[in-house]
Amino acid sequence: MSERVLIFDTTLRDGEQSPGIALNTKEKLEIAEQLARLGVDVIEAGFPRTSQGDFDAVRAISAAVHGPTIAALARTDKGDIDRAWEAIAGAGRPRLHVFISTSQLHREHMLRASEAEVLEQAVAMVAYAKSLCEDVEFSAQDATRTDPEFLFQVIGAAVASGATTINIPDTVGYAIPHDFGALIRAAFEAVPRLAEVTVSVHCHDDLGLSVANSLEAVRNGVRQVEVAVNGIGERAGNCSLEEVVMALKTRHDLFGLEVGINTREIARTSRMVALLTGYPVPPNKAVVGANAFAHEAGIHQHGVLIERQTYEIMSAEDVGVEGSRIVLGKHSGRHAFSKALQDMGFELSKDDMAKAFARFKELADRKLSLTDMDLEAIVTDEMQAFEEAYRLEGIQVAGGTHLSPTATVRLSHSGKTLDESALGDGMVDAACQAISRATGVDARLVHFQVASITGGTDALGDVTIQVEVEGRRFTGRGVASDIVEASARAFMQAVNKSVRASAVSSGTAPDGPAGGV
Repeated sequence: MSERVLIFDTTLRDGEQSPGIALNTKEKLEIAEQLARLGVDVIEAGFPRTSQGDFDAVRAISAAVHGPTIAALARTDKGDIDRAWEAIAGAGRPRLHVFISTSQLHREHMLRASEAEVLEQAVAMVAYAKSLCEDVEFSAQDATRTDPEFLFQVIGAAVASGATTINIPDTVGYAIPHDFGALIRAAFEAVPRLAEVTVSVHCHDDLGLSVANSLEAVRNGVRQVEVAVNGIGERAGNCSLEEVVMALKTRHDLFGLEVGINTREIARTSRMVALLTGYPVPPNKAVVGANAFAHEAGIHQHGVLIERQTYEIMSAEDVGVEGSRIVLGKHSGRHAFSKALQDMGFELSKDDMAKAFARFKELADRKLSLTDMDLEAIVTDEMQAFEEAYRLEGIQVAGGTHLSPTATVRLSHSGKTLDESALGDGMVDAACQAISRATGVDARLVHFQVASITGGTDALGDVTIQVEVEGRRFTGRGVASDIVEASARAFMQAVNKSVRASAVSSGTAPDGPAGGV
């Protein structure tokens, strides 16, 4: 049995299915390139059959990202498989990932199919996928609520039909570690041919047990774990990449297994995903949270100062938390700025670099120095603005103890300038109302969160919001040295996503992702 655990990252597929996340191709490609630098073994780039947008992103990643295997998801359906193969055929190491539901609940209410029909479809479509691609993964959706005897029959047939990886997913986060471990052991005993393939797990976090279940599966012979950066994904999310990787490394004494992850890229990857998705990392999040290596209690501080390991089981440097190494200011030139971004892993086109540099100079005039974390925030914020229908060109607000808060915004749209003003309960509310008037989009603010990129009174403000438009939710994120401006940028981004979704519904723009294991 292999002494290495493969890391299968589904941030760009299952992770993007989180409510309010809608990454464009450029953003997905940036994340995929960072995942390659991180050293993941497999990148599940998307579900090509669901939309033209997802297909285009998967194909772009397949062509541009080298090193990891590039996987595309498909139902056990010939049309799905053909579309997935078309998207990944150009990858250096392509994988077709096919799935079908096996539990009685899913069969009766979703598929309306018998066990025999599900088995027949799985066998036929795994064989068909194998005729196109040498590397085929098969997933039995809702495996942990499937009758074990039928589950073992299906996965055994999938191996016989050519599957090279068998995934046993806890699709709805139903499993408890000791039960899940027993299921994995039983699978190896009932299906001897599992020893010939890679056995994988994909655990959701509905009960907060996704990492525990994944580690228990590894302890019982699984050698691929399906994860997402920051644990994002459907409902309560997926097994967290950073948590499972650092658990395997930190407790190597128990597991004795290796992973191919460059852990020093973990923090940077986490920040990039948080910035581009608009899903901030909670301060108390394991491994990558702001407080993960912070100590406030006097006893803890005293112990860490004498010997770090008294209260730290991992080194901050091991996961890439090394402080602010790059410091640029208003006198820094384009070359230094470009070199700093290159060192951080960003590869921008000439036009994109020019726009990001202009934003940097604008902020540098207000802030004495900008750190690497500031630069990451600026670049990702600008990346999300390049393809917007409406762009915020300027904002002016006024208010006070005895004055009604007012805001005036200037937007650009299709070569035209739009000016609009509004009153609000506060300056942020006024700015959002003015944007709604200018765009004609009735967006209701349902979530607002503000944080700072770094410490200090001159820190950049990082605002994440979620709005509801015609019953659908959209997430936006904005960065600026002024909280009202950052809020307006975040609201503007969410409104733009709603405009794009409306265009999709009318057939004038590519759709977003859907579905999954």
